[in-house]
Amino acid sequence: MVLRNSFILLLCVLLGSCKKESSKFKDDQVFRYNEHSNISSLDPAFAKDQPNIWGVHQLFNGLVQLNDGLKVKPDIAKSWTITEDGLTYTFVLRDDVFFHENELFGEFKTRKVVANDFEYSFRRLLDEKVASPGRWVLQHVNHFKAINDSIFKIELKQPFPPFLGLLSMKYCSVIPKEAIDFYKNDFRSNPVGTGPFQFKLWVENTKLVLRKNKKYFEKDKEGNSLPYLEAVAVTFLPDKQSEFLQFIQGNIDFMKSLDASYKDEILATDGTLKEKYKSKVNMQKGAYLNTEYLGVYMDVADEYPTKSRLIRKAINYGFDREKMMKFLRNNIGEPAIHGFIPKGLPSFSEMKGYTYQPEKAIELINEFKKSTRQKEIVITITTNSNYLDLCEFIQRELQNIGLDVKVEVILPSTLRQGKANGKLPIFRASWIADYPDAENYLSLFYSKNFTPNGPNYTHFKNKTFDFLYRLAIKETNNSKRYNLYKQMDSIIINEAPVVPLYYDEVIRFSQKNVRGLGINPIDLLTLKKVKKNSLIK
Repeated sequence: MVLRNSFILLLCVLLGSCKKESSKFKDDQVFRYNEHSNISSLDPAFAKDQPNIWGVHQLFNGLVQLNDGLKVKPDIAKSWTITEDGLTYTFVLRDDVFFHENELFGEFKTRKVVANDFEYSFRRLLDEKVASPGRWVLQHVNHFKAINDSIFKIELKQPFPPFLGLLSMKYCSVIPKEAIDFYKNDFRSNPVGTGPFQFKLWVENTKLVLRKNKKYFEKDKEGNSLPYLEAVAVTFLPDKQSEFLQFIQGNIDFMKSLDASYKDEILATDGTLKEKYKSKVNMQKGAYLNTEYLGVYMDVADEYPTKSRLIRKAINYGFDREKMMKFLRNNIGEPAIHGFIPKGLPSFSEMKGYTYQPEKAIELINEFKKSTRQKEIVITITTNSNYLDLCEFIQRELQNIGLDVKVEVILPSTLRQGKANGKLPIFRASWIADYPDAENYLSLFYSKNFTPNGPNYTHFKNKTFDFLYRLAIKETNNSKRYNLYKQMDSIIINEAPVVPLYYDEVIRFSQKNVRGLGINPIDLLTLKKVKKNSLIK
């Protein structure tokens, strides 16, 4: 009882402190949400996970940005040209973008963004002393230079068609040198950017408050200045069920994703809102660039069953993905019955993948037993507790076709280490796109990307795949490149180094008075066009 009362008191303090901070505004001028995973840095160089990315996205801009359809659009660069050989990108910058007001700029408290600021920001991103996890974004770059205040030029080592998408990542945001010189390592908690909102207050693990940037350069179609909101207030309650209760009570405006603790309370098994919430809550669903899968490590000993493609295919055919999605995910997401590339990308293919065919799975298992003379086939699937229900479902299904399946549950950090070190024969994993191009998914199977030096956790190696991959990353014609992607995806399905489970979906819940929230396949929270109406009580 003491712990429960202490938690309730803490909850009141957290929510009350954010309300007090923004009490000078009407409720319809402040957007409130909870970030249960916390934010570790507001420095774009460390925008490595969704909590950080969402915070940085409100505060900073880059050369280009993505719209909700994942099309590359101008941001601080108003236009650009690319040479025919695909090697040189020349960006022309806007002349009306200013950094957030701050005393460090001196008398005028701000200054205009120029091309030298991008040159400085990119050099800082590559600086080994900074140790940014985003250095890889510029791995294809040979040289970059500010030609004058408004022209910024980038030269690549070789053509890389997805490069503009890479530049839309928050790592590539522009920052002022003056702020780094002044705040040094404390820039992470004293961010100075150009974005629609500017930093006001951050009490770590407690609250974050951002205020409207009244000098923001973007306008809506009618010529009205963005953003519409006066402030953004973020709390950091770690408990998802408490977050749900706060949302239902109207204390926060928005809730992302779905958690097992409340999914059956708010959703029916067909993935729709339950009747009692339809008049109170908005729900948005859309494709998410995330494929959930089981990875199969290919460098196991020859006697281990999954060394054989017969067993890898049997696993793929041996469980009902549609049933799994209905009863364990309330149909949030789609069964992965096509390739590894998820929906939401233009190169997604309706190619035939694996569906539930237990008879075919049994045939493959019997063929394996006959060729190896093994009577029992024992395999182990390693996961963390968040996906235990999915793995236990697969375990039961595969036992029905004659496989002896063990499920091992370990800590998320141990699972990550095990994947990287090749210690797990079968592991639960997901791949969320860093940028909107299928190359991001196919790089997981390129032989030169073997872990720990790259993301090829399965150690899959195929000469034809590698050849097609090298062709694709140089191909500047989209339709030809997408065709190469589809050929590579078909090789993955045929060789089965992975067991695709489902293509995830973005799901968002918001209060009825929230408008303009939008939804996109990379689940980026964009608040510059959000409006709130006054609630009628």
